[in-house]
Amino acid sequence: MSALLVALGAAVGAPLRYALGHHFDGAWHRGTLTANTLASLVLGACVGWSVEGSTLALVGTGFCGGLSTYSSLAVQARDLGPRQGAAYALVTILLGLGACALGYVLAGG
Repeated sequence: MSALLVALGAAVGAPLRYALGHHFDGAWHRGTLTANTLASLVLGACVGWSVEGSTLALVGTGFCGGLSTYSSLAVQARDLGPRQGAAYALVTILLGLGACALGYVLAGG
């Protein structure tokens, strides 16, 4: 059952990531940055709400896993070159950590 829930969550998260990337991506890949930050926020909220079991499989692993993308981050950082790529990776990490902490706090954790 968990595998099905992960697949269902990913079936929502992955097309959302695609839409964000298609609509917002430009020179600094704002769509990927938005997708990764949003996934971090939701995952932080899941931890704050102590979500587990089927809900964690659906939302945490499926939706957030389908929405976020490390592979695109890595390729896009490389494509931006050493300076801009490093800045992009650093901004992504800092926004992700901040969003995760915010989600946790907003969830009452």
